[in-house]
Amino acid sequence: MRVFASIDFPENLTSEVADLQAAFTDAEGLRFTDPSQTHVTLKFLGDVEKDRLPELESALETAVAESGVSPFEVEYGGLGVFPSLDYISVLWLGVRNGATEMTRLHEAIERETVELGFDPEDHDFTPHATIARMEHANGKELVQKLVRERDPTVGMTAVRTITLKKSDRSSDGPVYTTLASIPLRSD
Repeated sequence: MRVFASIDFPENLTSEVADLQAAFTDAEGLRFTDPSQTHVTLKFLGDVEKDRLPELESALETAVAESGVSPFEVEYGGLGVFPSLDYISVLWLGVRNGATEMTRLHEAIERETVELGFDPEDHDFTPHATIARMEHANGKELVQKLVRERDPTVGMTAVRTITLKKSDRSSDGPVYTTLASIPLRSD
């Protein structure tokens, strides 16, 4: 099963994400993510055998403890694209406040999972939530214009847990299921 570690958006921000996506509906070629499944991926782990899940959950618990990150506040806002405005494959919502904590969590998870034999990341970590993928470039100019001109704020929330999720492919897009929730430690 395809597995990743994430910070999930709360339900109360779902409509704000949908409203943000609505600004891009005229951009041909964008496939929007399901606003109710919005999350920040801390580490994509790829295909994982079911019998490895307990050791993976344990590694995430260790990573959370070693990161020293307590529950924190996040403000989601701003827009960006990967890999660049010239060639857009992903449209994302950024993290204004809370990026430092997310980066510390990512780094600790990276250390623990690489130790278990998972591949290290091949790019720098940028805390973000994917809101659309660009399937073809017909609407690229509109996306470029909106990314340059808009600086939306989606909202604030408290992060108290990270999750281990599996991703199942369906004709309507990926379906995410929580396998484990790991609470951040309040010291």
